[in-house]
Amino acid sequence: MAPPSSEEPAAASGAGAISKVLVVIAMQTEALPLVTRFQLVEAAADDSIFPKGAPWTRYHGDYKGLHIDLVWPGKDPVLGVDSVGTVSAALVTYASIQLLKPDLIINAGTAGGFKARGAGIGDVFLASDVAFHDRRIPIPVFDSYGIGARKTFETPNIVKELNLKVGKLSTGDSLDMSPHDETAILSNEATVKDMEGAAVAYVADLFSTPAIFVKAVTDIVDGEKPTAEEFLQNLISVTMALDQAVMQVVDFISGKCISDL
Repeated sequence: MAPPSSEEPAAASGAGAISKVLVVIAMQTEALPLVTRFQLVEAAADDSIFPKGAPWTRYHGDYKGLHIDLVWPGKDPVLGVDSVGTVSAALVTYASIQLLKPDLIINAGTAGGFKARGAGIGDVFLASDVAFHDRRIPIPVFDSYGIGARKTFETPNIVKELNLKVGKLSTGDSLDMSPHDETAILSNEATVKDMEGAAVAYVADLFSTPAIFVKAVTDIVDGEKPTAEEFLQNLISVTMALDQAVMQVVDFISGKCISDL
């Protein structure tokens, strides 16, 4: 299908076959296995589509009839660590939608899971809903805006075909969980929690771009181990499960229309 013009929303092409997929991912460790899997190449610094000074990194290539762009926010220019969190995720998603005009966004990444809701280490979930748990604005209507609860793009055929688990996703800018966050997460009925999903969903909604969320569990939030310790212990092995799940999703998408998902 022809990509939409710069004046029309990316999802305006939803009646045709999916041809352009944008993968938004938070960390280099999560991104590189997918770069290898899809044989993507890194855009040269002198050929970057992003504004000068932005550390955002893009890989691109063709796979089974799809053009795939994979973006991650890059390293913090001062500290040299992955630019995780909602601000970086929202910025790179916004720029990528404007410049790349994807038919579909896949936000892939690792997440904490709640054993009370059936999550285990290495489980992969498709998010059915997203919300924030750390934007507390106790004023009528602003409170709902802060939570930002929204349904994700429904993909019943992907769920059925790939037999992925489905659960609600809650997003915040902290790896650990304060008592206030815990209360909000319980209110959100979340099975998994991350640091970017709801921000990606907000931007995707602004520009009517379908987005799906594939999250692999690295740590059990309501478990016995400290979150940071368990996250680092399982990051590499769980990234392999994430890599496999995203490949299966992309294989399913190949040749399909948005309405087929």
